[in-house]
Amino acid sequence: MAKSKPKFYVVWQGRVPGIYTNWTDCEAQIKGFQSAQYRSYPTLAEARQAFAQPYVATPPKEPSAAATPPSSAPPSVLMPDPLTGLTVINPEVSLAELPLLNAIAVDAACSGNPGVMEYQGVYIHTRQQLFHYKAPVGTNNIGEFLAIVHGLAYIKKNHIAETPLYSDSVNAMLWIKKKQCRSKLARTPQTEQLWQVVERAEQWLHANTYDTPILKWQTHLWGEIPADFNRK
Repeated sequence: MAKSKPKFYVVWQGRVPGIYTNWTDCEAQIKGFQSAQYRSYPTLAEARQAFAQPYVATPPKEPSAAATPPSSAPPSVLMPDPLTGLTVINPEVSLAELPLLNAIAVDAACSGNPGVMEYQGVYIHTRQQLFHYKAPVGTNNIGEFLAIVHGLAYIKKNHIAETPLYSDSVNAMLWIKKKQCRSKLARTPQTEQLWQVVERAEQWLHANTYDTPILKWQTHLWGEIPADFNRK
């Protein structure tokens, strides 16, 4: 049986809009979601170009193969991204190297749940740690949420709005969209300081606008996110 070609799924309207590299993740965003808007594309470049435009119920017809003469030159591994101008991996060359390198990845870890919690932000290309926070008591979900907010604030403060932000937590991305941390962690004297940090993060989301693309890290394709604490 011939191996199916990879597809890239654009979700304009769903639980977490974005670009997904498999149907399972895409379906989780649109199944049961009223008026969901989504479509698949054969390459990442086409998906990113489509995501930058409003959803169209009936897509334009693709040009015929005869209109685009084939190139005799082999495809380049690196290609300029049409939206950001950044150099990215050509998805037609290697599916395993799709994540953008000029981007920030965030992740959290928790020793117990609740337990000692920490999160960090890492520049993917160099693996340089950009920020880090640790709390004596917290949960992994709170850490993932705070990591994204910290990343957004870092990007805005440094005027690098075109830099994408990767997270492997769909739950945290939903909380960011709602601008609210929906953790059930009890507010006690031990967690009071952390909850104050959470409140400041929520206030930041309500007080600020941002254009930063928040992208889902595809762990099953790319391995652990670069900001992972390697505790698995």
